[in-house]
Amino acid sequence: MTKTELLNKLARDGEERLLLARAMDKLELARTRSVPGHTGFLSPQERVSVENLLGACGHPRHLFYGGFEGAERTVCAFLPDWQEEDVWLDSDCPIKAVRCTWSNGTLSHRDFLGSILGLGLDREKIGDLLVGDGECHILALEDVADFLAMNLDQAGRVRLKTAPMELADLKPPEVKVKPIRDTVSSLRLDAVAASGFSLSRGKAADLIASGKFQLNHRECLKPDRPVAAGDVMSCRGLGKCVLKEVGGPSKKGRIMILLERYV
Repeated sequence: MTKTELLNKLARDGEERLLLARAMDKLELARTRSVPGHTGFLSPQERVSVENLLGACGHPRHLFYGGFEGAERTVCAFLPDWQEEDVWLDSDCPIKAVRCTWSNGTLSHRDFLGSILGLGLDREKIGDLLVGDGECHILALEDVADFLAMNLDQAGRVRLKTAPMELADLKPPEVKVKPIRDTVSSLRLDAVAASGFSLSRGKAADLIASGKFQLNHRECLKPDRPVAAGDVMSCRGLGKCVLKEVGGPSKKGRIMILLERYV
């Protein structure tokens, strides 16, 4: 299948087509010239698109990495045959970290993202923003990290002190989840989502049909879409949950499930 045929098959719109075309160019660089390449930072939805591309290309050697384990935004690195993952991480990883500190006021993720984009940087250059109490760790591609350290001096109305930092010194936030054990009549999306988000099944179906739900980081408008263990469900305004386990039938013939809801 040619590049054009592959893009025609996988891309749902012009934006996704451009993303996949750029990823294919980096992949071909690794395949034909044995030079490691990488994408910009990918959102979870963009990562799914690139994963579909990798599957269509025969699962070439690659690595998703965002600067720390569990990062939401990641780059996809395409590795030549001679390069192992640990070598890429030590010598060719393009991700750097920047630390911002301040003494007064409260700042949010939105404050930092607005200030960073206000400097003229593209979103694909910036990874996760780890905002804490008086401190924010910013993941960025190496070609903009120094620029950020020198020019990001304010977020919202708060003055910042900004400097480079080591990835090893990052302080990722603790992920907190609430386990939910329940039974459902079927593994339809509306039934499982109702359990995960403490909704009535009718309310869950309405939210799905209105376009507020994503299944595995892609919009899903079908309440009857079947789900399976490992699937990620998110709803605008309600958060995210994961279907961790699907068990056998209960005494009443319902399906036992275990979900984890992010809190």
